[in-house]
Amino acid sequence: MTIGELSPVFMRIETMNTTDKPELEHAHALLDRVSADQMIVAVRFLEFLLIDPQYRAFATAPVDDEPVTAEDEASVLRSEAWFTQNGGRGIPMEEVLADFGLTMDDFPLKQHGA
Repeated sequence: MTIGELSPVFMRIETMNTTDKPELEHAHALLDRVSADQMIVAVRFLEFLLIDPQYRAFATAPVDDEPVTAEDEASVLRSEAWFTQNGGRGIPMEEVLADFGLTMDDFPLKQHGA
């Protein structure tokens, strides 16, 4: 999977500090020299530079090439069978927490940006 194929939902584009005018002008001059057929590559590279660092690490991580064992395959089959038997639904978090004597109130969510 390439960066372009990944959903932009996971990308957080950071704003550029435009106070450094000579560098900005140099970047514009370089872009002006890029041929039309190479522009998509230049744009993708710039987008890559602006991706959230955690997302970039995910996007560039090596493919997991560890072989799938018979035990792994059996686990997946058991999991699929369980979901089929349970109408395709998992166990609600409230039910899992209740097994441990907890509620959702025991885990207050942080407000975004707080």
